Amino acid sequence: MTVKRVSPQEADALVKEGGHVYLDVRSIPEFDAGHPAGAYNIPLLHATPSGMRPNPDFLSVVAAAFAKDAKLVLGCKTGARSLRAAQGLLNAGFKTVLDQRAGFHGTRDPFGQVQEAGWQDAGLDVATDAEPGRAYEALLAREPL
Repeated sequence: MTVKRVSPQEADALVKEGGHVYLDVRSIPEFDAGHPAGAYNIPLLHATPSGMRPNPDFLSVVAAAFAKDAKLVLGCKTGARSLRAAQGLLNAGFKTVLDQRAGFHGTRDPFGQVQEAGWQDAGLDVATDAEPGRAYEALLAREPL
């Protein structure tokens, strides 16, 4: 199944006008440093002292937080993790999962030049505090549906 990818501007419009929810799959420290305003955080990978490690609870926490027919837009730092997470959610039976290209920080070429601006550089709404119930700790504590 192919994942549909959208630009940061399209993702913003879908969240504001299309009934979609933004799910940031970056690690907790990345999310806390800045994220799309109103986003939920469920990390695909956790930041550890020895590097990034898979989050074994990713699918179960998403399934507890969202119905299989929820309209989700996934984002990460540059678009790689969110694409992987979107594919996993579609394979798990979620119906409407989109990936936001370029993530929060954008994509760059080997010389560091921006290829596509991410959410932050596109000038879209950014927050550093999660809305109530949208931080990973709160979502992890939810009872399964």
